[in-house]
Amino acid sequence: MTRTPTARDLTLAQILERQQQAFLADPQPGAGIRRDRIQRLKRLVLDNAAELTEAIREDYGSRPETLSTLTDIASSIPDLDHQRGHLTKWMKPTRISRVLDRAGFVQEVRHDPKGVVGIIGPWNFPLYLTIVPAGSALAAGNRVMIRPSSVTARTTEVLCRLAPQYFAVDELAVAGPEHGRGSDFSALAFDHLFFTGSPGVGKSVARDAAENLTPVTLELGGKNPVVVDSSADIDRAARGIASSRLINGGQVCMCPDYVFVPEAGLDTFCDTVLDQWRGSLPAIVGNPEYTATVNTSNYERIVGLIDDAVAKGAVMRDAAPAGEQLPDPVVRKIAPTLLTGVTPEMEIDSDEVFGPVLTVFGYRSVDEAVRYINDRPSPLVLYWYGEKNERFEVVADRTRSGTIYGNDFGIGMASPAIPFGGVGNSGMGGYHGHYGFRTFTHERAVAMHSYGATVSEMLVPPFTSGKKRLASGYFRVLRARTRLGL
Repeated sequence: MTRTPTARDLTLAQILERQQQAFLADPQPGAGIRRDRIQRLKRLVLDNAAELTEAIREDYGSRPETLSTLTDIASSIPDLDHQRGHLTKWMKPTRISRVLDRAGFVQEVRHDPKGVVGIIGPWNFPLYLTIVPAGSALAAGNRVMIRPSSVTARTTEVLCRLAPQYFAVDELAVAGPEHGRGSDFSALAFDHLFFTGSPGVGKSVARDAAENLTPVTLELGGKNPVVVDSSADIDRAARGIASSRLINGGQVCMCPDYVFVPEAGLDTFCDTVLDQWRGSLPAIVGNPEYTATVNTSNYERIVGLIDDAVAKGAVMRDAAPAGEQLPDPVVRKIAPTLLTGVTPEMEIDSDEVFGPVLTVFGYRSVDEAVRYINDRPSPLVLYWYGEKNERFEVVADRTRSGTIYGNDFGIGMASPAIPFGGVGNSGMGGYHGHYGFRTFTHERAVAMHSYGATVSEMLVPPFTSGKKRLASGYFRVLRARTRLGL
């Protein structure tokens, strides 16, 4: 009996060709087929949760199972369920006007699958940030090719082995190290390419995609600012921000990177942040609940940013437990670190940290925070702590960011009702819920009428007196509406 080939038996080009042919054979899969594919994606994650979380732990060296279970496993499921529950409605063509329909002029927008979607995943949340967009792409009726990060090699290995147990290669395929570099993947002629990662790599992915005129969604990072308003409870804000900076060892694209605090509360804020860190981490080096930096290169980069800032005059305070020598290159752990006095010539002022380091500034007027934020590339998330007052509106109106979250970390990620995505340097496009479905859908316009006269006849000679009267009348109507302010 001939064995059905898996992704590992084929080249990237061969996988793409198989998926393209399968899509052409069934370009409009029904709602039942789509729901079944999403259900199998759920099963892939849930059936193998223990093995997947262990693989992530091995990739990091130290990453708590609870964190992986919550962020990579459990958090992936609500959006998949939302897609399954709503895709039948989303698939239906949108009718523009039933009045015009009855008058013989039909307009509608079809929601067609794009074809074959490529998804390039990151290493910081190697399941969530591939499974959720893959679910949206399947809901939209597409075939999917996934390229997980090479940094989390063990997790990638498990996904490569498991995927064929749930999907035929022409439905969903996972590319492994045998399929080459990430650039080999992004150079394929996909119908849509979805990438999550750094702005630097995102630019390279966009260049590769441009060669094929492939539309891209880029979910990137950036230095996320926090503005603590005078209406905020300083103690509560400091503890929340301190905890946010530690999630996944600070290796989250949504982590707060720098904070603006009213000048009068600066010392209290900094003391409380350090107190929160020390209370959470009585031990670090041998603590399996403290996530390690994912690899040596990232560890050295973060330590280098701290050393550069201190050498150039920044004040550094950390939460290293007594008796522990940190940072520790063997276990790749860095004590949570707070910096004040950071200036523009320091590398950390412009580089995304992606580690357990928080920069804090004092401010007298919210305008200072607005100017600082606007002098830098647009972040993925802007955090606000305080009431939703007129100062919040000033910050929201006069800055640009992918999203705004108030008084807590990443709270919009829990809802499929609002989009998630960046702007400018932090990305383009968005997903989650209906927004994810639309990202991977071609909104295809249909217009037709049943009238005797045609537009084309109006636009070619002879331009009879009747045509001229019609054109003149139309022009007078437009001018009259303009005069009336309509």
